Amino acid sequence: MEIDWIGFSYALLVSTGGVVGYVKAGSVTSLVAGLLFGLLAAVGAYLTSRNPKNVWLSLGTAGSLAVMMGQRFLSSWKFMPAGLVTLASGLMLVKIIRGALKSRQHKS
Repeated sequence: MEIDWIGFSYALLVSTGGVVGYVKAGSVTSLVAGLLFGLLAAVGAYLTSRNPKNVWLSLGTAGSLAVMMGQRFLSSWKFMPAGLVTLASGLMLVKIIRGALKSRQHKS
């Protein structure tokens, strides 16, 4: 079993971002969303670690965050936190899709 360290690091980044948003701005929404999406990303990383073909939760979490935070970034043009999460989510999407394509090629 190969551990998805990148996926767990992404989950930690998302969770930490929610906590920082709460501490700095008192945003309960940031705290709840950060912890929820961080938990989903962590579970997705765990599932991917157990079975590299089980990428759906990770894909959905990173895709949802990329779209939501991408919209926030485009409306504000502030890199923190929207741009950072958009960038990290986009990179996660690339990683997940490359891994899925690589496992499909090994199958045939």
